[in-house]
Amino acid sequence: MPKVTVDGVELEVPAGATVLQACELAGKEIPRFCYHERLSIAGNCRMCLVEVKPGPPKPQASCALPAADGQEIRTDSEMVKKAREGVMEFLLINHPLDCPICDQGGECDLQDQSIAYGRGKSRFDENKRAVTEKYMGPIVKTVMTRCIQCTRCVRFAEEVAGVPEIGAIYRGENMQITTYLEHAAKSELSGNVVDLCPVGALTSKPYAFEARPWELKKTHAIDVMDAVGTNIRLDSRGRQVLRAVPRINDDVNEEWASDKTRHNVDGLVRKRLDKPYVRENGKLVPATWNEAFAAIAAVQHGGSVAALAGDLLDCETMFAGKALVEKLGGTMLEGRQTGLAYDVSSLSAVNFNTTLAGIETADVILLVGTNLRWEAPLVNTRIRKAIKKGAKVFGIGPEVDLTYKVEWLGNDASLLAKLPQAVIEVFGKAARPAMIVGGGVLAKDGAHGDTLALVETLGLVKEGWNGYNVLHFAAARMGGLMLGYAVDGGVKAVAAAKPKLLFSLGADEVDYAAFEDSFKVYVGHHGDKGAHAADVILPGASYAEKAGTYVNLEGRVQRGEKAVFAPGDAREDWSILRALSEVLGATLPFDSFDALRAEMAKAVPALGQLGLADYGWAAPKLPTGASGEFGSPIKDFYLTNAICRASPTMQQCSAELIHGETFAEAAE
Repeated sequence: MPKVTVDGVELEVPAGATVLQACELAGKEIPRFCYHERLSIAGNCRMCLVEVKPGPPKPQASCALPAADGQEIRTDSEMVKKAREGVMEFLLINHPLDCPICDQGGECDLQDQSIAYGRGKSRFDENKRAVTEKYMGPIVKTVMTRCIQCTRCVRFAEEVAGVPEIGAIYRGENMQITTYLEHAAKSELSGNVVDLCPVGALTSKPYAFEARPWELKKTHAIDVMDAVGTNIRLDSRGRQVLRAVPRINDDVNEEWASDKTRHNVDGLVRKRLDKPYVRENGKLVPATWNEAFAAIAAVQHGGSVAALAGDLLDCETMFAGKALVEKLGGTMLEGRQTGLAYDVSSLSAVNFNTTLAGIETADVILLVGTNLRWEAPLVNTRIRKAIKKGAKVFGIGPEVDLTYKVEWLGNDASLLAKLPQAVIEVFGKAARPAMIVGGGVLAKDGAHGDTLALVETLGLVKEGWNGYNVLHFAAARMGGLMLGYAVDGGVKAVAAAKPKLLFSLGADEVDYAAFEDSFKVYVGHHGDKGAHAADVILPGASYAEKAGTYVNLEGRVQRGEKAVFAPGDAREDWSILRALSEVLGATLPFDSFDALRAEMAKAVPALGQLGLADYGWAAPKLPTGASGEFGSPIKDFYLTNAICRASPTMQQCSAELIHGETFAEAAE
């Protein structure tokens, strides 16, 4: 480990560290625009200049200079100060200085660093150049005159998203950043360039001119758009969430978020259920809470009660629903809305066992029946990192562009029983082999058993390594399975039991035609499919309007906080179920959210502790012999749930990026 001296302080730095990293280890702040910890080094902006001895008698870019033994680094000398002032002066030559109307105002690196390291005045009075705006799709708004050519967006698109559609044209002063042929950036992660942009060149189109950062209340939350459990921050003003941005968590989402995570928030205020409804003469009519509760109490159910849980639910709502059903004498609980009925006798056999961070270290991966770009975009970025380290990827299922090289073996489930010998040999030599089983596998009879049978053949489980992974794409799935929301036979078995009283907890993907004879009570937040089929609607709260516990696809227990209040008469789901239980004569044993959480932790101890739940490892013997093609469970990435279907931004993304419609800009 090299020893360096930074401003008179000697320290050891890791081998391979740069001078910039050495300075940061010494507690010094180094300004930068192009350098980013998760991207390759470009050395474009020259803002990170420091003085290094031995070396030439001039400031050097610390981001691209390796730290070497015996270096003396100065970050505060007169030479460094003058150099940084000069760089900032050049950067601002062509900048429009339109901070009052720029969406980046208040959280702009250029603003902050010009104040901290700039001269305070400019010696240039030439005309500023202007750059025409570029079209980058429904997510990213461009004001390219502000661009300082740091190329962060270019490197992100190529290295992380794997969609090299952003690049530079022309040279020197005429250089411009643009998308290929100025088409929309076709990536599920394109919104991340807004966070990466250190100036206001790339900003969020749906959020444009909505608010200033100091007006917003910031709340830590967990994303429910997929099962990754992305850590997000909800920024709200008054009773409305205006944007969602990712929080850094290296174990889960690093610092990225999918476009669906970022931009579903405009759906939170549209098509909302804000008052109870009761069906009279075939039509849903507004009612009071008492009238709605009375209509439910009038049902003669005789203990024939069931509950279906939706994909966006927190564990507390599911626990309260389970407690109510059991108090009423029912036993049927199901959360796999679309009819899946896979075995859940071992949670480890339906878990992402390598963990999200661990999949990066796999050296050979078999993808089965999954489109990772749509089912879990942030797992796809992890696979890209594994490939950069030398991993080889095989695939069984429909051929899709996953942004990296996959050796497709075919789309036939019978391949699981007769893998090519060459593939088995590659796995046999691997130190950390992994398999990722997607939703297409769980939907096919025998396929889950076939993948479990491969655990031994491919050597997936070794000391200190479990490479068997099931990829869920519903935020409530693992929490629901831990709470027992799974019956043999799935939703079909619940429908066959013909429950007289059915609680639909935000379940919008269910085929309600099978429940014609049931009295359906919908507890949810949007007027979507579940509400249309209901006999009584009880307006609940979305994930942004309640605190909750969520379990992601790797069994990681996380908690989100309440950002805003639910609209109108809508209430938090657990409080609705608690109030209803009293009317039904089956009072639940908790009066507060904390008491509910304590009861839940008592019933399922793993849900009371944050972090990875330990499911052990057990591979049940399941039926095998699957055959036929795997299908994709997701037909439209942008419209997978009720919130997305209510979001104008998601609708436009779907129309343009999935279905190829074109949208003209206002100037056209």
